[in-house]
Amino acid sequence: MVDIQETTLDTLEPGEKARITKVRVKGAARRKLFDMGMVAGADIELVRNAPLGDPMDYRIKGYHLSIRKEEASQIFINKL
Repeated sequence: MVDIQETTLDTLEPGEKARITKVRVKGAARRKLFDMGMVAGADIELVRNAPLGDPMDYRIKGYHLSIRKEEASQIFINKL
């Protein structure tokens, strides 16, 4: 049996893929992320980090989405 470790989205390295398990972002940002496809069960890949680490550019559902590291740290994933 494989033990899958749950971690947060901000821990991905460029090129790594994961599946979202929980979104713990609060407020208006939560609704915006849901509307953009950031929901449990969605596959996501980190494309690149900005030079200073913020924002982070992800590929989800066929398009690019840039979010702040603070928000990414509140999104839980299982690495694929």
